[in-house]
Parts: sequence; C-alpha cells; structure tokens
Amino acid sequence: MNGERKLDPESLGDHTDRLYRAAWGLCGSREEAEDLVQETFAQVLRKPRLLRADDDLGYLLRVLRNTFFSQGRAARRRPQTQPLPDDLDRVEDKTAAQPEARIESAHVYAAIAALPDDFRDVLVAIDVVGLSYREAARTLRVREATVTTRLHRARQRVATALLEDESRKPASRRSPSR
Repeated sequence: MNGERKLDPESLGDHTDRLYRAAWGLCGSREEAEDLVQETFAQVLRKPRLLRADDDLGYLLRVLRNTFFSQGRAARRRPQTQPLPDDLDRVEDKTAAQPEARIESAHVYAAIAALPDDFRDVLVAIDVVGLSYREAARTLRVREATVTTRLHRARQRVATALLEDESRKPASRRSPSR
C-alpha cells in the first residue's frame, strides 16, 4: 500500500476540539464553526480515506479549510437577500384587486345572474366576454338591433339592482362616492 493507511473513523473524535477552534477562527462565529466541523466530518465519513502519513489532524484541517472555501464559493453564487427595513413606506399597487372591488364584483355578478335569460346572455356576451355586437348577434342567433335593445335593458336592470342593494346597506358600510 506504499505507506498508505485508512483513516480510522473512531479517531475523529480525538480531533474535534482542535478542528472546532480552527473552524471558529475561519468563520468568526461559534455556530458556523460547529456547522463547518460537522460538514467536515460528514465529508470524511462519506467514503473511505487513505492517508499517506500518520498526520490525521493535518488531513482533517485541509478538509476543513477546503470545505470552508467551497461553502463560501457556493454562498457567493446564491442570491443575497436583505431584510426589509422596519420603516418601509408602502406603495399602493393600483393593478392589485382591492377587497372592496371583489365585493363589488360579487354583487355585479349576482345581479347579472338574476337577469332573465335573454338579457343575461347578451350582457355576458358583450360586457363580460367582450364580443362585438355583430359577433354576439351571430352567436346568439338574433338580429344586431335585438342585441342592442336587450343590452340596454340588461344594463339598466343591473344598475337598478346594484342601487337597490347599495341603499339596503347600513350607512357605515356604503362605499364612498367617487
């Protein structure tokens, strides 16, 4: 074996204190040093190691140092995150759905669903789906003039239903005038 011998896993515990002090010197933090020593032992124990000399500690220190530098390189490749400051000014996202808008949407859709079938179909085709009057007429198999009339009446009914719904709310829950 040319003077080579296997690293004895049982002897690793004899070097823990010195490896820990060396790791603390490298890291500057007690907790990081503990993690580094643990990772060093994990690396050494993953597969059998052959040593050329009787210097277990020297070998372990080299593994510790290499592990430290490898972890540092890996950490530099990862994106660095910073905590947000406590005095952060909030910026309103105009595109985000506001809770009030969701409630209003629910009321609008309920009013649409309550319409008679003919009115609801035209309103959904044009205002919800976004079809043109001509496309809606073709889809619903009615004349374009019929679409126009039904749409007008459907919008009136939805507006009336929403106004009635608004007037039933207590004054403290009504949405502010815009």
